[in-house]
Amino acid sequence: MAKSIVYLLAFALTITIIIGINPFHTAFSQPTINDKNLKVELYSQGLKTPTSMAFLGPKDILVTEKDDGTVRRIINGNLLPSPLLQVPVAIKSERGMLGLDVAKHNSGPTYVFLYYTESGGQQTGDDATGGLKPKANAVYRYDLVNNQLVNPQLLLSLPANPGPNHDGGKVTVGPDNNIYAIIGDLRSHRTVDQNIINGPPADNTSVILRITQDGKLVPNPPLGDTSPINLYYAYGIRNSFGITFDPLTGFLWDTENGPNYGDEINIVQQGFDSGWSKIQGIWTPKGKIGGENPGSINTNPSKDLFNFDGKGRYHEPQFIWFNTVAPTALKFFNSTKLGVQYQNDLFVGDKNNGNLYDFNLDQSRTGFIFSDPKLEDKIADNPSEANSLVLASGFDGGISDIKIGPDDGYLYILTLSGNIYRILPSTVLSSSLSPSP
Repeated sequence: MAKSIVYLLAFALTITIIIGINPFHTAFSQPTINDKNLKVELYSQGLKTPTSMAFLGPKDILVTEKDDGTVRRIINGNLLPSPLLQVPVAIKSERGMLGLDVAKHNSGPTYVFLYYTESGGQQTGDDATGGLKPKANAVYRYDLVNNQLVNPQLLLSLPANPGPNHDGGKVTVGPDNNIYAIIGDLRSHRTVDQNIINGPPADNTSVILRITQDGKLVPNPPLGDTSPINLYYAYGIRNSFGITFDPLTGFLWDTENGPNYGDEINIVQQGFDSGWSKIQGIWTPKGKIGGENPGSINTNPSKDLFNFDGKGRYHEPQFIWFNTVAPTALKFFNSTKLGVQYQNDLFVGDKNNGNLYDFNLDQSRTGFIFSDPKLEDKIADNPSEANSLVLASGFDGGISDIKIGPDDGYLYILTLSGNIYRILPSTVLSSSLSPSP
């Protein structure tokens, strides 16, 4: 009897493999979507704590894996067995292999820009143990040659201590072909970069930095010509996991995580001051560093902020979640493939709920139009007030990146659990791909 059961199980296993079902695929939750004309399908899986992705071309994706210090390649939904690159990274908390973007040149190399926390030793791990500290948060440029990333060029070496939180890590190629990278306050830095008037000097924290693809200064820096502020595009940023450009206006936008309140979406003009550590959302932070709570509404922020001799400019966020959802990636949807009602909308993901939010922009594309009158103040005062903005939910582990397929125009969602999902019209046949285990 027992032998018969074994034979039956073996037969069933053989059949599942023959018909293309891999029984060893890891389990995943199926996200739900609030538009019957759309659906969500699993596109690829098997990644380890993926943080960022970028398309090399149609159905060709590069992905960073935070704790392995690796860059992986996915072709036609299948994860290639060997990484393109593996480097020693510090991985405690928000450190690790964090961000990437790609620049392809018609008559030259394909560059891959990476942001990662360099290990203080020669191996990947928790560099906080044994008194060994991370070396730096670094931005490198690599050449893509024969499915390998080679010829590393250090473009930026940024602080990584004390941390281990608020390392930022997103990096993107702007419409001006310059490189933009974001770093937070490393949890406890308090300098003029965090709006401490008469505080310690600028030190490359809480900022968005801008450099050329060769790591050189961009002419006419908005905040000053002295180092390091000649690298600054914006400052006063607590902790961010998302930056992107609006392809219609060329404006940069970011998301910002508050402490226990006040998550933000901001439009980032040159010289923008996001207000931290004197303002989060519209409130003055109160309490110990790392555990701040909302104080009173700051009605006159300019008096509390450092402005780099009048060059820095603060403005309120375009949207605020009072209860933190940990917003992450954001992407403007310059495609009609999901319907014209979504064209040029801003999609935003979060970590805490695995939600995908859909924001409609106003005519000037500097603010949002809301269907729910409760959001006219630009604040979701409680979790339910943001429900009208949720297009899809249930992305396992939380969303870490959002991209648009260059060939199909569909929306691709990367989750920290290791999956890539694709949102597409419900009338389109589901993918015949068999994602790697």
